[in-house]
Amino acid sequence: MTRNERTGRNLSRIVCRAPRSAGFTLLELIIVMFLVSIMLSIAGVFFSKTLASSKLDAAAREISATIRQAKSMAVTKGEKQTVTINIDAKQYGIEGRGSKGLPGDVQVMAIDPFSGEIRSGEYHITFQPYGGVEGGTIVLWNGKKTVSIQTDPVVGSTIIK
Repeated sequence: MTRNERTGRNLSRIVCRAPRSAGFTLLELIIVMFLVSIMLSIAGVFFSKTLASSKLDAAAREISATIRQAKSMAVTKGEKQTVTINIDAKQYGIEGRGSKGLPGDVQVMAIDPFSGEIRSGEYHITFQPYGGVEGGTIVLWNGKKTVSIQTDPVVGSTIIK
């Protein structure tokens, strides 16, 4: 043990002694953890709502891209191309090229200019080699939002609203 030469006290005992106010109490830690958990739960609720909307927007963009690809293939290859939307199975795709599924919470229906609303079965959008299209509007929705994909019958362009 070393001793301070002036006071004659043991230095190791002085160094080891810490003031009582250092650190946090258990109550302070519990309060902070409670406040952090409240903030995280509020943020989780906020982001879960935006996630559902993002899934719907992404599904609409993917269907629109599939429709544009079918139009492009029809013009390039010089033959009809058909996009099939299976409303019951929630799947869509270009015939002969596979299909993709929609997210589980997204609902789909078609509005045909001649048949009206189609809520079950398959719906076909056919693209002609000259760029025209035979088909109507695809409507996607979830609990909060509705998106429609319209096709122009003359030039075959798609519009997402």
